[in-house]
Amino acid sequence: MFGLTKLLAGAAAVSLALAGSSALAETTYIHAGSVIADASGAASGPSTIVVTDGKIVSIESGHAEPVGGAEVVDLAGKTVLPGLIDLHTHLSGDPSGEFWRAATNPPEWYTLIAAKNARITALAGFTTVRDLGSRSDQVTQSLRRATASGVVPGPRIVTSGRTIAIVGGHGDINGFRREVNDALGTSFACTGATQCAEMVRTASKYGADLIKITATGGVLSQQGRGLEAHFSDPEMKAIVDTAESLGLKVAAHAHGARGIEAAARAGVHTIEHGTYIDAQAGRVMKENGTILVPTLMAFQGIRVNLGKGFYTPVVENKIREVGPFAESIVERASEYGVKVAFGTDAGVFPHGQNAGEFALLTKGGMTNRQALASATTIAAEVIGLESEIGRIAPGYSADIIAVDGNPLTDVTVLEDVDWVMVRGRVVE
Repeated sequence: MFGLTKLLAGAAAVSLALAGSSALAETTYIHAGSVIADASGAASGPSTIVVTDGKIVSIESGHAEPVGGAEVVDLAGKTVLPGLIDLHTHLSGDPSGEFWRAATNPPEWYTLIAAKNARITALAGFTTVRDLGSRSDQVTQSLRRATASGVVPGPRIVTSGRTIAIVGGHGDINGFRREVNDALGTSFACTGATQCAEMVRTASKYGADLIKITATGGVLSQQGRGLEAHFSDPEMKAIVDTAESLGLKVAAHAHGARGIEAAARAGVHTIEHGTYIDAQAGRVMKENGTILVPTLMAFQGIRVNLGKGFYTPVVENKIREVGPFAESIVERASEYGVKVAFGTDAGVFPHGQNAGEFALLTKGGMTNRQALASATTIAAEVIGLESEIGRIAPGYSADIIAVDGNPLTDVTVLEDVDWVMVRGRVVE
């Protein structure tokens, strides 16, 4: 009885100590030269953003005096705005035409690469990313936890884990001798509606936040069967229906027009790339509310390495095939009334250059404001976090960046970010 009393007394003491520590909240006052709280609004005058324990508490006019010994961040000469969101990254990979490295690099290597790239990405102003296809099992699921807890500096991560593909298609291991292909196989390739539904459940079992499929052939894989539809209609419908039953959305890599159309008709949430989008595919996307993530930086990244022996001949041929169409993806999507959200395919080009996508979006006809919205409010809606990120507002996560200039009049100023806070932590 005495032991129990002593144990309860100790627990009470710990409880009081914890209560006392939570009362000593960490508060930061950010003195901003101006604030763009929302991409739909204007830049304010001098303002103070108060952050407590990783959340935005208030936005006040002028530079308020801190209370209670709060820290002050002086950004009086800067424009402060919400952290940016990249909906298509591959943190565990860097640009390489050496596909054979998949047979030589252990999973631990990809984990270290992912941690490196997480910090680089955050420093570039991207405080949230969707990672759509990691190089090894559990790499981005573990990194998601590490960045959330502050063990590793980096953005908030929403990850699909491994990619679901047809057997031998883009996303499945290919290009090696059969026994090597078999040894390296991802175990996420499927045939038939039942098996594809099982792959979705398996991805969910191992911590996927969403499902990524390769609905068509791809450019950088050694698979040389063209860029049109891969999955059958019943297979894709089974994937989408199963994902929805588990509360998950589906992102579909898709180049060919009929593959885009089939994926949109099946109910995928986003089309990644959309290279050959035409009027018919655009109509189906619009009817189904399917959003396009054009990844224009990826096309730029692969083009610069043409003719240098960087890629195998089969990949070079596909790069030359898509090149003429990559320039007009956004224009065509706009013509067909398809909503566009920001994503880059970072990893195909060097991480940290993500903001180069903004200039390409505006070249495609988007206004500065539309381009900024695509990487903040619209991107937040895509991943279902519109009540947490994408704006500077009370109750939102303190995902905040600072730049010189005004991105509403010149969105390319976002290519040079001076200061970054993710979840209330300054990234250095």
